[in-house]
Formats: sequence, structure tokens, C-alpha cells
Amino acid sequence: MVPRAIENKLLCLLTDAEPSTALETELFMVLDAPVALERTDSETLQNYLTANYRRGRQDNGNQLRFTPDFLENILLTAKELDSSDIHFEPYENYCRIRFRLDGKLVEHYQIPSEDYASIVNKIKIRASMDIAEKRLPQDGRITVKRDTEEFDIRVSCLPTLFGEKIVLRILKRGTQGLSLERLGLNALELLRYKEATRVPNGIVLISGPTGSGKTTTLYATLKLLNDEKTNILTIEDPIEYTLEGVNQVQLKENIGLDFASALRTFLRQDPDIIMVGEIRDVKTANMAIRAALTGHLVLSTIHTNSAWATVSRLIDMGIPPFLIASTLNLSVAQRLVRKLCSNCKSRREIEEDLFPTGFKIPSHLTQHYTAIGCPKCHHTGYQGRKAIYEVIPITKALSAEIRNNVLEVDSYLKANKITTLRENALALIEDGSTSIEEVYPLLTN
Repeated sequence: MVPRAIENKLLCLLTDAEPSTALETELFMVLDAPVALERTDSETLQNYLTANYRRGRQDNGNQLRFTPDFLENILLTAKELDSSDIHFEPYENYCRIRFRLDGKLVEHYQIPSEDYASIVNKIKIRASMDIAEKRLPQDGRITVKRDTEEFDIRVSCLPTLFGEKIVLRILKRGTQGLSLERLGLNALELLRYKEATRVPNGIVLISGPTGSGKTTTLYATLKLLNDEKTNILTIEDPIEYTLEGVNQVQLKENIGLDFASALRTFLRQDPDIIMVGEIRDVKTANMAIRAALTGHLVLSTIHTNSAWATVSRLIDMGIPPFLIASTLNLSVAQRLVRKLCSNCKSRREIEEDLFPTGFKIPSHLTQHYTAIGCPKCHHTGYQGRKAIYEVIPITKALSAEIRNNVLEVDSYLKANKITTLRENALALIEDGSTSIEEVYPLLTN
């Protein structure tokens, strides 16, 4: 591998190996400069070396060393790439380091096994964890400060066959740039969502799998509702953003501070708005309904596959339908999908075998875009993510159906012009924002 030129502050290197994101990241850490790898054949590379460098035995002093700031470089690189998690995974001969970018894990680095123990100890010391305990899982927290920037990292340590696996979750402190308008709601969905949150009492529930952006939507909502006249209380696990003017409580189940007990205490704190990180059980659901019935607005999340399934889930938990009808203002489902890289995406004709068996392809959908991969998107084909929503307002007519447990879902959605997750996914395929592969799960029955 040899340098060829510096173009637009980018160090261009010739290599006879297949360019990869992991290699580019490693070189970035060592050289402290952005690099671009260009593939060439071995003969050309050798001629270049012979003409420009004196060949000889490589000095050991020039070999890559894992310096004290190596861990700091990994943390800052992950933050700059907007990674949500860093995975340290030990194996027999090496440790793999992967970043979660846009919801997917991408390998960025490999280090020898003999260097891994010192990195684990550095992480544990900074996270105030017991470095002598290697048999049990541990949790900790790190605060990283750099110039004017400061962010927190949640640390999870798990003993495995070849050492301790560590996952670092990067937590965002600020909420700059966080707003409902920028999340992906269309105009009608945004209007309905804001109307439901302006009501002084009731429940707004957001459903979706882990990592679908539910918490981000809740924080954007709190940021909108937060003012000097409103008392807002939250119980979270973990606290992912810091909101000035909001009273945030960290869940601590090991000492009995769970969602239900926190809600019970919140009701004695004269709240206007309550945010519950997640409704996990019937006890928490009952407390949320009690809070809504006594004149408070409750925001929370729940694990279901669609906005309509939230109602069924509450009924299955044993909540009487008349209480659901009386308190639920809005049910929202959401997913996060990766956006295609605008630099390398490629247009293709629609083919039937790209869709699930039996799926009826809309007649207006004739073309789609696929992911290719380039240095700009770290060779993934995607850059950034976008949320898609399904927003169901609980109207008086729908409340009556819920109360009587007579639910005609499809007809209600069509009559009220409610766009489903599937319909929003197809719209993103049509405008080239994402690929069929990325939203494939939403197209299945």
C-alpha cells in the first residue's frame, strides 16, 4: 500500500487488496487523516514501490502500536460516524470491533488477542467497573469530554468463551435539531399527532420493535411540549437525551424503582405530562390509565407490530375495553429504514420476484433503486435513516367500537385516510429514498 496523492484533503492510497471500510478506518486512526483506497494490480504496485521507496527490513518501531489514546480514538471515530453502538468481540486469535451504523453492524477494526485485555481494563476503569471480576456481567457509564463536546457512553460487559464481550452505547445529551417535523411524518400524520398531544389528558402510545426510533419520537414530543408553565416527569431506562426543564428519572429495578412504582409517585408530584419509557406489564398499563383518567397526558411505548395491534395488546393484557376507549388518544406505529446513498444508488426495473410471494405490486410502481456501495457510505449503499409511521387517532366512532369490542380495522383505515406502514414503505421505494430489500418485512403479510 503506497500513497498516490492528496486530493480535496483526502489521502489517496494504492493497494492490491480489496478496499474495505475496516481498512480505511484503521488507516484513519493511524494517520489521523481521511483516506481513500484505490485498487490496482500487484505488479503496478510493486513497480511503484521500487521506483519511490528504498526497500529493506521494516523497522519494528514503525509497526502499529496500541497507544494509550487508541481507545479514545475509537470512541471519537464512532461518534463522528454517528454510530449508536460499539461492539468489542473477543475470539481465539483476535478481537473484532464493530460499529452499528444506521442500524446495521459494520466491522471496522481487528486487534490481536494479546492487546485486548489492556483495552478491557481501560474501559472498566473509566466506567467504574470491577476489573478483577471477569465471571459476571457488569454495567457502567463513561463520560467523554473533548473540547466543547461532551457525551455519555453506557457500558455492558458480558463474559464469553474467549474473554469479555463489551458493548458501548453512545448516548446523545443534546436535542439540537430534534423536532417532529424532521422525523418523517407526512403532513396529515403530523397534524393528527400534534392534535393528540395538545389534549390535556389521555394516552399517546408509540409501538415498534427495539431500535425503531420510538424514544426519539417521544423526546421530540417532549421538546415541543416543554415550556415554563408545564411540569413534565419521565421515567426512563436509560436516559438517552438530557432535556432541560424536564424532570428525568432513571429506572432502578434492583432497588424497586420500576415503571409502575415511579408512576405511582409521579401522581403525587403535581404533573401535567408524564412519559413512561415502556409499558411492559399490566401493572404499568393500569397505572398509566389511572394517570390519564385523573387528568394527565401520558406518553409511552409498547411492543406491537402495528398501531392497531396496540389496542389488541392492551385487551390481551387484561385492560377492560371501556378504559382503553376512554383514555387512548392516539396509537402510533413506526419503523426506521435506511436511506439509499445518493452518491451510488442505481435505478432498476421492477421485477416480481423482488417482492414477497402473492404481493400485489401497484401499477404505478415501475422502477426502484438498489444499494451499491462507495467510500461516502462506507461501502454499505446506505447513508442515514428515515422513520415511517402509521398514525391512528382514536375518534369517538372508534372509541365506541373499542368499547363494544367490535373492530372493523380495514374499513376504518380507508374511511379516515390513514396511511399504513406498508403504504408509506411503498412511497419511499417509489421516490428512491430506500430499497425494496430494506422494507421487505413490511411488505409481507
